[in-house]
Amino acid sequence: MPLGTLDRTPPPFFKQGPSALSKLMVFSAIALFLMVADTRFRITMPLRAALATALYPMQWLVMQPVDAARQAGGYFTSLHTAQQDEADARRRLAEQAERALQVEQLVLENQRLRELLVMRERITTPATGAQVLYDAADPYSRKVVIDRGQTHGIVPGSPVIDDSGVLGQVTRVYPLVSEVTMLIDRDQAIPVLNTRTGVRSVVYGQPAEDGDGLELRYTLANADINEGDLLTTSGVDGVYPAGLPVGRITKVERRAESSFTRVNCAPVARMQGALHVLVLTPVGQSLPAPPAAQASAGKGTPPATATPSERGRAP
Repeated sequence: MPLGTLDRTPPPFFKQGPSALSKLMVFSAIALFLMVADTRFRITMPLRAALATALYPMQWLVMQPVDAARQAGGYFTSLHTAQQDEADARRRLAEQAERALQVEQLVLENQRLRELLVMRERITTPATGAQVLYDAADPYSRKVVIDRGQTHGIVPGSPVIDDSGVLGQVTRVYPLVSEVTMLIDRDQAIPVLNTRTGVRSVVYGQPAEDGDGLELRYTLANADINEGDLLTTSGVDGVYPAGLPVGRITKVERRAESSFTRVNCAPVARMQGALHVLVLTPVGQSLPAPPAAQASAGKGTPPATATPSERGRAP
């Protein structure tokens, strides 16, 4: 490079141009003027709008990851809350269903107890309330176990009824529980009376696979008996009080080759699902003793008006 082209002028001894204080004052004045003008005349509003419009795509793009993270967090939070609410709703629904079943069971039990109370008021025989605990373990018999026994005054042979009619008879008595053989057992029989015709007969238990029932045996082919006739206890056996509902005739089958009619009956009492029953005192034990028995029982005590010689002959 030629030496003549180089600037050999020395730098000025003092710096040229306005001072820093002057620049500060000028720029401060301009800033103050712009602020006052923007406050009074809104002169920077178009500029702000233009800048906001130009910067919006960049702001939107920058905020997308933040919005996505927020939405993901809100989704999982909402999902967890929804699952928890569903679990709580299912739990409350199960509790309400259980309470509804309990209410229905209590209403049904209360209704049956009221009907049993009405049945107790209709009979004059002493009765003891009992609750059915469970069915007997023998699959070839129809028996249930109740929560009353010898300590409660239960004796073998006592009739057992529910709110509808005769359920069976006590066959075994233990200190705290008793075993009741129901009418549908094959070894059970009960004297009955047809309330329409007044004819007495005997009903036997008839267990069957298609449904347990009763059978009115030894009925003549020309007997006046129809479907729907109500059978009640006749009271001739000295065990069951007279007038208790036993069953209703469901089928009358007259066969030409036989002199007897086959009569099937349905028990009136609830053979399946009975919860509360009444245990009656057998009629023979609840009746007062006859005068002859009372006289024989009082032979050992001389009368108050007996003479001394008669009292001496007394055993």
